[in-house]
Amino acid sequence: MELIIVSIVLLATLYFLYSVLNSGSSSSTKNGKQQLPLPPGAKGWPLVGETLAYLQGSKKGVPEKFIAERRDKFSTTIFKSPLLNENMVFFCTAEGNKFLFANENKLVKSWWPKTFEKIFAPSEKTTQGEETMRMRKVLSPFLKPDSLQKYIGVMDSETQKHLKTYWDAKEVTVYPLAKKYTFAVGCKLFLNIDNPETIAMLEEPIRHISSGFVSSFPVNIPGTKYHKAIQAAKKIRTDIKHLVAQRRRDILEGRAPKSPDILSHLLMETYENGELINDSDIANKIYGLLHGAYDNVSALLSSIIAYLAELPEVYDRVRSEQIEIAKSKAPGELLNWTDLQRMKYSWNVACEVMRLVPPTQGTFREVITDFVYDGFLVPKGFKIHWNAFATHKNPKYFPNPEKFDPSRFEGEGPVPFSYVPFGGGPRMCPGKEYARLKILVFMHNMVKAFKWEKVFPDEKITTDPVSAPSKGLPVRLHPYK
Repeated sequence: MELIIVSIVLLATLYFLYSVLNSGSSSSTKNGKQQLPLPPGAKGWPLVGETLAYLQGSKKGVPEKFIAERRDKFSTTIFKSPLLNENMVFFCTAEGNKFLFANENKLVKSWWPKTFEKIFAPSEKTTQGEETMRMRKVLSPFLKPDSLQKYIGVMDSETQKHLKTYWDAKEVTVYPLAKKYTFAVGCKLFLNIDNPETIAMLEEPIRHISSGFVSSFPVNIPGTKYHKAIQAAKKIRTDIKHLVAQRRRDILEGRAPKSPDILSHLLMETYENGELINDSDIANKIYGLLHGAYDNVSALLSSIIAYLAELPEVYDRVRSEQIEIAKSKAPGELLNWTDLQRMKYSWNVACEVMRLVPPTQGTFREVITDFVYDGFLVPKGFKIHWNAFATHKNPKYFPNPEKFDPSRFEGEGPVPFSYVPFGGGPRMCPGKEYARLKILVFMHNMVKAFKWEKVFPDEKITTDPVSAPSKGLPVRLHPYK
C-alpha cells in the first residue's frame, strides 16, 4: 500500500512539473514582444513526452526512425521533442553537427540527465561537464597515438590469450565474450591487473550499470534496474579506490609495476592549477574508462563479427589483408604500429559498421544563452540531443544508406561532420585511437583463427542503450588448422 501511495504522489508531482515546464514551450512572445518561432515539434504524452517512442525505436533496431520521421514531417533542419522531461532539440544535418561542435562552451555546455549523474558521479568540487573537461586534459597525453603505440603488443598478446581460453568451443555467444575481452584488456592497460579473480570482482558490478542509466521513468526503488545500477556504481568506485590507495603505497615502497599504466600516470599528474588528483577522482575516471571499454567497444566488436558473418565477400577481403600482414611477421612476433597502419580495408569495414550501428547514439548539451539557428530560436535552458543517426543514415550524405559499403571511406571519405561516431569538437571521444587499436588487433586475430556463422541468421542489432546484437550473437566457429 505504501508503494502505491508513493507512486501516486510521485506521478502527480511529475505531472505538475511537466505542465509547468511545457506551459510556455511554444510561446512566440516574451514581455509583449514578438519572438522568433521555436523549433517545431510535438508535445507528446504527459509525463513521458516522446521518451517511450524514442526508446522503442532503439529497442526495435531502428533508432534512426525517430529522427527521420520528425525531420521529414517538419521539413526543417532542427526539431524539438519532449524527451526525458526536457525540451530537447535535435539537429538533423552535418552543418548542424558542425555548428554544435564549434560552439561548445560558447552557446552550449555538456549536460547529462540526473539519472546519469547519479551513476557516474562527478567530483565533489565540479559538475559532470567540468570534471569531464578537466580529466580530458589530464588523460589526453596517455591516449594519444604516440603514447598508445607501446601498448599494441600487450593488446595483441591479451587477444591471443583470450581467444585460446574462451573461444575453444564449437558454438559461442559473442557479446558476453567481447565484454569479457575488452574489460580484461582495459584492466591490464589501465590498472596493470591480469589476476582473473580481481578482474571478476570489478566486472560483476559493472554488468548492472548500463541497463539502469537510460530509462523512461527511473526511480531509485530497491528491485529496479536503476537502483541496481546506482548500487553497482558505488561498489565499483569503492573497489577501484582501494586499488588506487594500494598503488600509492606500492609507489612509496618501491613496489610499483615496471610496465606503465594509466593509474600510475594519474597518480603522478596534477590539474592545471597544480592540485594533485585525489583518489576519489582517479577512481571515478578509471571507472568511466572501464565502463566505456566494457560496453561501447565490446558492442562494436560484436556488430563487426555479425556483419562479417553476413557478408562473406567482405570477410574474405578482411582476412586476405590480415593474412598478408601475418605473413610478414616472424614466428611469435607481436603486432606493432606499422602493421596496424596497413589495415586500411579492415578499418574501412569497422567505420562502415560504426556508421550503421554506432555503439553510442549520442550525447547531450544544455543551451547556456539564447541563439538562433536556421530561423528558429533555441532558448537558454533548452537541452540538445546530438545524435549520430541524424546523419549516419541520411541518404543526403550516404546514398543507399542501408547498404554495407566500406568504399564510402576511401579517398576523401564522407561529407565533413556527417560521420561522427566519436562526436566532434572539444568533446570528441578521447578514447578514439584506443578503440581503433583494440578493434584492429581483435579483427586481425579473429579472422586468422576462425570463420563463423550466425546461429540466428535474422538476429537484429538493437540499441539498449548501446547498439549490439539482440540475442548476444551466438555463432558457430570453424577454426583454421
